[in-house]
Amino acid sequence: MELDWLKRWKLYSPNNIAIKDGETGREFSYAKLFDLANRGAHLLHKEFGICKGDRVAVLATNELEYVFLFFALQRLGAIMVPVNFRLTQREVDHIMTDSSPKLILFQEPYREIVENLPKTVNPAKLLLQGENSFATKLETTKASEYKFNVQETDPVMILYTSGTTGSPKGAILTYKMLFWNSINTTFRLNISQSDCTVIFLPFFHTGGWNVLTTPFIHRGAKVVFLKKFDAEQILSLSEQEKATIMFGVPTTMDMMARSAIFEKTNLQSVRYAIVGGEPMPIELIKVWDKKGIPIRQGYGLTEFGPNVFSLNEEDALRKIGSIGFPNFYIEAKVVDNDGRELGDDEVGELVLRGPMCMQGYWHNEKATQETIKEGWLYTGDLVRRDSEGYFYVVGRKKDMFISGGENVYPPEVEQILRKHPQVLEAAVIGVPDDKWGEVGKAFVVAGNTSLTADELHNHCLQNLAKFKIPKHFVFLPSLPKGDSGKILKRKLAETTA
Repeated sequence: MELDWLKRWKLYSPNNIAIKDGETGREFSYAKLFDLANRGAHLLHKEFGICKGDRVAVLATNELEYVFLFFALQRLGAIMVPVNFRLTQREVDHIMTDSSPKLILFQEPYREIVENLPKTVNPAKLLLQGENSFATKLETTKASEYKFNVQETDPVMILYTSGTTGSPKGAILTYKMLFWNSINTTFRLNISQSDCTVIFLPFFHTGGWNVLTTPFIHRGAKVVFLKKFDAEQILSLSEQEKATIMFGVPTTMDMMARSAIFEKTNLQSVRYAIVGGEPMPIELIKVWDKKGIPIRQGYGLTEFGPNVFSLNEEDALRKIGSIGFPNFYIEAKVVDNDGRELGDDEVGELVLRGPMCMQGYWHNEKATQETIKEGWLYTGDLVRRDSEGYFYVVGRKKDMFISGGENVYPPEVEQILRKHPQVLEAAVIGVPDDKWGEVGKAFVVAGNTSLTADELHNHCLQNLAKFKIPKHFVFLPSLPKGDSGKILKRKLAETTA
């Protein structure tokens, strides 16, 4: 298994562009990226003593220097710990205490957080960019090749989950995991050296690194980075760079489709868009299909993959809501609470097995054992498989609620709500009820301020069993979302407390 990807592409296609900054236009070939990775390895080892197994934390937006650092650390066998720059001091303190980095690279806006870490955490500190920074030091560091000395089972990165059920846990990603995720992605998306994509998800998120970035670099393709989501900028860059694959979640795809420049943007180079996070509404799929861009619905998670399922684009309308089939080197089962495999159209937990499974949670053996059992990773997601073998996400195991003894899966209700012509977004959670135990509470973003709860109730009445219909409807100007565009239901639950 070849792990030194940059060295190979320096040999095969040294002048091909590997990475580009979508805002400044700076770009680097595979030969130059290999050179910078070696410079970075020499710098980090000589000046900061970084060795194999050391953790190096990063508190920064998407910058090309972040990518230089990622590949420099690989040559050392050190472990990168990307930190969400939107977190509070308390939340950053937890990650730093848990991972114990030897060095932290940061941007100036986050200096105060870095300087106020607990005294028990005392890493060396280095600016990512600016005067006397990682960026400037690279220029004066020797460029001789630094021996690449890692094994496939070595950790390459610790990514901290969002912590929806408590303190964030650090998922340990290995070189083996990145390699097989790339192989699966390549097989299902037909990635080649001539491909190009625009990435906007942040680097503290697995989507920023592993949905397309690492598979593209493994294949010698081109990646254009943005610091944040901007609908018009992504559309413009996709046209200018002749992007071949786009990526988003339903929210970002909707925002791009509503952009003032959507109709006039030439996206003929795009083969398809891959969409994850949640099922994409059929009307939105049709909007993109009319633009000539088929939608490939998918599914993944930080702890496995993350590219786990993919729906062939020709099935986008026929199998609306499906995540398709497991990718090439993945086994998937639907099981009940006792781990017994279920049959077609029975709802149970999705469990996965394959070489792209995380190694475990950093310093959290209890959580690791609860998640990985006898080689199978328990996702916490409820799914069903139809008679043709297509999988559908029904909801999170923890999101399901029981109303009058009946199981209610919020995504089904949300999909019906979104079919109302005046509903832009919808999210449903279970709340306590004296009579039924739990009932649904729907949070709705309406396109028309005259929309009423009675109208929505009647709409649901025509499409859902009575026990599934939300008892409460709340209208909001927007729904809280995470960095990947997913709706944060825990935030909605907090508003009902």
